[in-house]
Amino acid sequence: MEKMSLTALAREQLELAGTASSGRSARTIYGGHEHVLRQTLIALAAGQRLDEHENPGEATVHVLHGRVRLTAGQNSWEGRSGDLLTVPNMRHSLEALDDAAVLLTVAKLG
Repeated sequence: MEKMSLTALAREQLELAGTASSGRSARTIYGGHEHVLRQTLIALAAGQRLDEHENPGEATVHVLHGRVRLTAGQNSWEGRSGDLLTVPNMRHSLEALDDAAVLLTVAKLG
């Protein structure tokens, strides 16, 4: 059993994102390429985005801090601290409307 504070990790990653030239930072906190389940804490400075990309499997975005916009095709959904967004099975992007930290959970298909 392992325990960690998502609040502390979000704070740490937000600080790193704030000083990074890309305006973002990420840390895999569970799983990886050899596992079906992977959880990654991603921090984005306000206005930064993860450009449109394919969905590698079933995925959710749990907003830990700030506000984000998930866009897929012509649809978009805003999420704020405490919200859980289900990532549609299509190309999508994620934009930070404020400084934001999210927990991305992915279960790879096949």
